[in-house]
Amino acid sequence: MIIFAASVFFSDRMVQEMNIEEKKSIEIWAEANKKLLEEKSGGNVDLILKILENNNSIPVIWVGENSNLLMARNVKEPEKDVVQFYKKYIEKLKAKNNFFVVNLEDEKQYVYYDDSALIKQLQYFPYVQLGVIFIFLAVAFFALSNAQKSEQNKVWVGLSKETAHQLGTPISSMLAWGDILHEKYPKDTMVSEMGKDVARLQIIAERFSKIGSTPDLQPVNLNQTLKNAVEYIDNRSSAKVKIQTHFKGEKEFAAALNVPLFEWVIENLCKNAIDAMDGSGNIDLYVKKDGRNIIIDLHDTGRGIERKLFRRIFKPGFTTKKRGWGLGLSLAKRIVEQYHHGKIFVKHSTPNAGTTFRIILKAT
Repeated sequence: MIIFAASVFFSDRMVQEMNIEEKKSIEIWAEANKKLLEEKSGGNVDLILKILENNNSIPVIWVGENSNLLMARNVKEPEKDVVQFYKKYIEKLKAKNNFFVVNLEDEKQYVYYDDSALIKQLQYFPYVQLGVIFIFLAVAFFALSNAQKSEQNKVWVGLSKETAHQLGTPISSMLAWGDILHEKYPKDTMVSEMGKDVARLQIIAERFSKIGSTPDLQPVNLNQTLKNAVEYIDNRSSAKVKIQTHFKGEKEFAAALNVPLFEWVIENLCKNAIDAMDGSGNIDLYVKKDGRNIIIDLHDTGRGIERKLFRRIFKPGFTTKKRGWGLGLSLAKRIVEQYHHGKIFVKHSTPNAGTTFRIILKAT
């Protein structure tokens, strides 16, 4: 703003000085014309003609006492309505007081003049400069923002890959021990349940390994994917929590998904909903098709979210819980928007009445 103000100040001063100089030039030009008209050149015809020819930039209009056009120089005329054009142009110059009277022997004539192209360019120069500054700042901002996002991505990817790597060795060992126990106690239900949890750890490790790489999207039955995610959470939550899915309009919804990652999104949303309901309430998933999109609304009956936090809750590290990393919703947003090219946002939320998250995916 200081640069812009200084530029306007100095440009304005230059324009004023140039205006004075141009007015003097037009007065000399008009005086030369007057002497030529009155045949008082005194033998200096060549000098007068040179003065007249030197004006190649300042628009000037010479008008008689009866407002009849006598001469125009450096004026770009339109192809049509020339008379009307000059009439409006003269009125405009008269309003700016850009004229003076030439007293001839038998009549008064008027010379109207406009700013040259150079002065007009100088008048716009500060605004052009301001535009360039804003463009530079915008480019710098986006470059810095992208650099910051790139750095965050590297941290995400590094953390995820390292987590998957660290989980890999103990999971392999647990799988081996599980096989041994299953052979020794084939009918023991505890061994079977332990095997399911180890398989679950494998899925979690697989999810972490996919963060940062381009996931393989396959057309799948969305109904079954949602049911599997809901069933997993339902089996591990309180009996006071009721989770239901509602499919509207079609028997089967198909979407291109990476199933392990998308199930992770639904599980995260359901876990957050259960926390918001303090372990008691209803979670409903409504699925419908809208044109080429599939819309999933996940509604809970929890505490709700303040409107000012609708966007902040998706930022890494932001959490309203006493314990938590604030990564669940950030991961969900990354999975839905970057990997599945969809959208996820808070559709609406009412304090002490519940929250609805909306996911939009492309239908296959």
